[in-house]
Amino acid sequence: MKFVRLFSLTVCVWGCADAFAPRSPSPTRDATRLFISSWGTKGPPSRWAEAAEQQNPQTNLQSYLKEPAAVEARANLDGTCLVSGLVRSKERTDQFVFDLLNHEESAFEFNRIVALVPDAKFAKKRLLSRSARYTGLLDKLEFVQAEQGTDAAVATEAQLENVKSWVAVLDANDRDEQAQDLLETCRAIIAVAQKASALENIAILLAGANELEATACQAVVDELQALHAQPESPKTYTLVAVGALEERPEGQTAYAFADFGTPEAVLPAQAVFSREESLRFVTELLQLEAGANRALAFAEVYNQNKTEAKLVKGLRQAGYARPQEIDHMLRDGPAAYKQAIQDFLTKNPDAAKGYTTTDAWWEQDIYKQSRARTAEREVEKTKFALDERTQEVEAIAKEWAKREFFRVSMAGTVDADMTEDEFIESCWDRALFQGDLKYRQMKGEKMDEETELATFQSKQERKQKAMLERAKKELAEIMQEDLDKDDDEDDDDEDDKKKK
Repeated sequence: MKFVRLFSLTVCVWGCADAFAPRSPSPTRDATRLFISSWGTKGPPSRWAEAAEQQNPQTNLQSYLKEPAAVEARANLDGTCLVSGLVRSKERTDQFVFDLLNHEESAFEFNRIVALVPDAKFAKKRLLSRSARYTGLLDKLEFVQAEQGTDAAVATEAQLENVKSWVAVLDANDRDEQAQDLLETCRAIIAVAQKASALENIAILLAGANELEATACQAVVDELQALHAQPESPKTYTLVAVGALEERPEGQTAYAFADFGTPEAVLPAQAVFSREESLRFVTELLQLEAGANRALAFAEVYNQNKTEAKLVKGLRQAGYARPQEIDHMLRDGPAAYKQAIQDFLTKNPDAAKGYTTTDAWWEQDIYKQSRARTAEREVEKTKFALDERTQEVEAIAKEWAKREFFRVSMAGTVDADMTEDEFIESCWDRALFQGDLKYRQMKGEKMDEETELATFQSKQERKQKAMLERAKKELAEIMQEDLDKDDDEDDDDEDDKKKK
């Protein structure tokens, strides 16, 4: 009866409160004018600091990045492209680079893609696939077998006739060569390219270029620069050097790069790189204007705290496609990102402390102290509300436990010696659960009693099981101590007998 009266009173209070609840006023011209005159279109000052913090590139890299846009590509990526140094292994097809050169969304507009291979019959079996047919690669792909006794990675002057772009791949592992031998083969490629009058672009990939001497690498770069500077038919070059290749998908690891021929670009002995990623870089640098006349050594970055790792991750999260990502790294890279951070910190010297400062009145100490006092009052109000809720829940829980004790007492399912207080203590967890349910029901909160009861019972079963296991363990330890004590006493008795 008490519960019915309480519930009726609660419903009455709710009805009164709802009846006299203030209605949302319809928007008026005066209200709108007041809003603009008070804070302006930027909102209250509390949001201004948040907006300023969002512009910090150190904590929010997306504020530094611009919306992905079209990149500048080279204008002479048409005609015939020759690819050499691939389709040598039975372990893979090497089709990935041909797919990149034929990709419909790239800047490549080749009408012929020629594969210079050591065995044309074997190469056709590897590259004439269903996907090549569907993408139109078969309509462009041609095979040329290298002359016997010659290196299939180094085309001849005759094979370069009418070839406008040349992609040469030198893998030390495939060629069973030392890293230093790659530079000699690279020089041979440059020498042939000098004589090819139709050739305009040359892209070279050096894979397995570990521990190369910086001076020897710089000599190759000098020859490439001379190739570009020759008065008759100058060539645009691209060189990419990476570590030992591994069979891993592209785009899974961040990277850093340095100018090939400098001490910073020397790759350590243990440096490795994704095969697909290396082919991606050499083809993207071939089509990007930012990759023209660049010789770079790339290395994978595993430390996520490095600037390169943060920047590459941010570019990918911002929706940059691979050409856009690589173009940004080549043109701006970590240096521009670091400069943007420095510029922001110079303009906002307090940003390192976690906030930005201005000369506005709300940044003054007296206003900050007022806000602090307001925050303290809000905390006290929240604490008081929580304490009041806890008291009401516990009161309801106690009433439920008393009724439950009366029920089991009348049914005779409880020990006759157990008092009401002892019973309440034994089922207090369940009583609190029922009290919380009833409290939320009275407040009109949404709830699923059956699901919550099942979850509670499951937790109680696990809790009882854990307590039982702990009790068994403690009992076993006590019994073991008693056994050890008995053994010690037996040993003492035997020692006494021996002494007698």
